[in-house]
Formats: sequence, structure tokens, C-alpha cells
Amino acid sequence: MLIEAVQGNIADERWRGAEADELVLDQWEAQKNRLRKATRGGTVVALSLPRGTHLHDGDVLWSDPSRASVIVARLELGEVMLVDLPRPDPADPDAAIRAAVELGHALGNQHWPAVVKDAQLFVPVTVDRAVMDSVMRTHHFALSRHRFVPGAEVIPYLAPHEARRLFGAAEQHTHT
Repeated sequence: MLIEAVQGNIADERWRGAEADELVLDQWEAQKNRLRKATRGGTVVALSLPRGTHLHDGDVLWSDPSRASVIVARLELGEVMLVDLPRPDPADPDAAIRAAVELGHALGNQHWPAVVKDAQLFVPVTVDRAVMDSVMRTHHFALSRHRFVPGAEVIPYLAPHEARRLFGAAEQHTHT
């Protein structure tokens, strides 16, 4: 079965009551526009999506004409630590630069891959979440806040090369 477009999202009213078969995609597969894989129900699908298409959890990839059954993308991405970077303060213009350098130094010492986008830093959870939280609290980054979010919430904001850096690096460096 060839899939060339996303038809909507399972959360949309028009799909209410549809029987869903799931195409489960890991963090590597979710970044691809071309892919061949079987759904949980055993249907082999080939994705051939337009460049720049970002799949979201729950995207409907196929439906029968009556919309009684659908194939839905399920993204299984790792968790991400999201850090709000400090904004320049006119009263102390160097404070934000100092804070950003200190943050970069601390995270670099941990060898954690990261992506900076706008005023946020995305770091894949590559070690225990409590360890990452402890590192952030130990360094007392007063001008920055951090929180943990599902990777599926982050990926729509990333360019393909950023997603590969973030999730691809996490896959390669994950420690158990």
C-alpha cells in the first residue's frame, strides 16, 4: 500500500469511531519521508511523502472510503529536556551571554547532544531523567528554566537536520 499524503489526524471529528491500525515509528523512522514498514495489524505500507512533511502522532495515513478503518502514525520518540534560554537584560546585557556560555559548558561536559532553536535549547534524555535534572539544579542556572517534554511534542518545530541531530544522537548515545 502506497501512502503519499497525510489525510488528517485521528483527533479530528471525522475519524470518530474508526477502527485504527497503527504504524509505529521510532525516532529514526519518524524523520523519514520514504519508508516501508508493516503496521501492528500486519499491513505493509510504503510512505512516499512530500519533502518537508513532518508526521505527528495520530496522523491518519490511509482510510477506507467509508472512513470506518484507518491507518494511524504512532510516534515513539524519546523524551526531551527543553531549556528556556536567558533573554538579554538592558540593565545587565552581559548576563545572558554569561549564562548561555555557562550552560553550554555544563552540558558540553556531559557530552549531551543539543539543538538551539529560537530562545530554546533541546536536549534528548540520554541518561536517567533525574540525573539530567540534578545537573541542571546543581549548576543553579538562575536565568534559565528547564522541563521535560515528549519528543513527539518537539519534532514539529524542528527542521529535518535538527531532528536527526537531536533524536539520532540520542539513539547513538543512550546509556542504560
